[in-house]
Amino acid sequence: MARENLDQMRQMIAQAAARMMAEDGIHDFAYAKKKAGRQLGVSENSALPTNAEVEEEIRLYHQIYSADEQPQELHKLRRAALATMQLFERFNPHLTGSVLEGTAGRFGQTDIHLFADSAKDVEIFLLSQQIPFESSEKTYRLSDRPSKDKKDKVRKTVPVFTLETEYGLQKLSVFEFDDLRIATKRTGDGSSADRADIAGVQVLLNT
Repeated sequence: MARENLDQMRQMIAQAAARMMAEDGIHDFAYAKKKAGRQLGVSENSALPTNAEVEEEIRLYHQIYSADEQPQELHKLRRAALATMQLFERFNPHLTGSVLEGTAGRFGQTDIHLFADSAKDVEIFLLSQQIPFESSEKTYRLSDRPSKDKKDKVRKTVPVFTLETEYGLQKLSVFEFDDLRIATKRTGDGSSADRADIAGVQVLLNT
């Protein structure tokens, strides 16, 4: 496939994936991209767009199709995130992902990182507060952990507690306390993911 045609196809797949994520509540970039690729007759991973390209198309989608609705939905998600962060204040909560970055809409998933001495402490707190949750794990790529092999992408798997709220899913990833000084990497372009603490989210809500 010629370079120009490949770039055009990547953009078409990115647009289709963005539409799925905005309209259907799909949160998994890889799933959305592969599904969009199949719909367009593309199966090679090399032809699929990056997460960053899909994120840009999500921004454009909201600007075109939900310019009035999306900011209101985003504000609701941020307010709900702040309430959860205040509840889990003892575990150093930080908001990250699409709700922080501003691309989340009605079906947005809220990602909150907690930094605790033990994930068990978070689980005990959830149980004591009688908050229903589901347990899973997620692997993150870290940005500044040294590696002797430059090709070795240092990763860390952490517990995740998923809360189902009236504003959608909130995923609490529990890191060790010392990980607070280490940024995770975006899967799309390898840049460090932004994080905001309670004060930072309060500033967002007041602007």
